Amino acid sequence: MKRRQLRGFDLKQINGVSSLIGVDEVGRGAFAGPVVAAAVVVTREFLESRWALTKSGRVNDSKQLTADQREELWQEFDLLCRQGRIHAHYGVASVGEIEQHNILGATKLAMRRALEAIYPPEAFEPERTEPDLFSSLEVRTKFQPTVSARVIIDGLALRGFPYPHSAFVHGDARSLCIAMASIIAKVTRDRMMTEMDARFPGYGFAQHKGYGTEEHREAVLRIGRCAEHREMFLRKLLALRVDPAQMDFLSASE
Repeated sequence: MKRRQLRGFDLKQINGVSSLIGVDEVGRGAFAGPVVAAAVVVTREFLESRWALTKSGRVNDSKQLTADQREELWQEFDLLCRQGRIHAHYGVASVGEIEQHNILGATKLAMRRALEAIYPPEAFEPERTEPDLFSSLEVRTKFQPTVSARVIIDGLALRGFPYPHSAFVHGDARSLCIAMASIIAKVTRDRMMTEMDARFPGYGFAQHKGYGTEEHREAVLRIGRCAEHREMFLRKLLALRVDPAQMDFLSASE
C-alpha cells in the first residue's frame, strides 16, 4: 500500500469514535534484548491537520526506513506529543519476562504496558459482569466508556488481551498511527540496544540490535551468552552450529 494511503486508512477506521490508537512492537525475532511496543493516539483533527496532509507521506513501516529517517520522524513525533496534538507511549517486556511468558505473552505484556500508560483497559470495556444479589445469576451492566477510541494493532488478533481491538496483517504498512507506533518502538529499542552494547561489549549489539546475524552467532560461540540473551532462542537458532549441551556449559560459565 502506498504511503499516501496510510492517512486515508485511518480516516476510515476512526469513523464513529473520537480517536484511534495504533499499536505495534519490535524485537520479537531477536535473540537478545527486550520486546518493545508503542501506542500512538490520533484524532480526526490531527488526521486532517496540515502536518498529516503535508508530512505524513514520509511515514512508513519502520523496517522500510533508514535509521536516520526513523530518528528524524521520532523527533517530529516527540514535538507533536509535547504540543498535545498526538499522544504516544511505549512499553517494554524484559528478557526474563520473555523466558517466563514466551515471546507471544511478552509481546502482549509490552503492548498492554504501552496502552496502560495512556488509558486503563477498563476505559474500553463495553460491558461488565456484576453478581446479582438476589439470585445466582450474573447481570451484564452496560456503562458509558470513559474513552471513545478504537485500538488497532499490527498482526493477528490477540486472544485474552484486555483491550478490545482490531488487527491488521501488515498494519504498519497500512495505517498511519500503527506505522508511527512502529517507528517509536523501533527507535526506542535501538537506543536500548546501543546502551546494552556498552554494558556487554563484544557482541555487536549496537550494530545488529540483537538479531541473529552471522557476527552475533559467532560472538556467542566465541564468548558465550550474556544476561540479555534469550536462552530458548539461542538453542533454536544455533542448533545446527553448536550442541545444546555446549550452550548449557556457556550459560553456566558466565
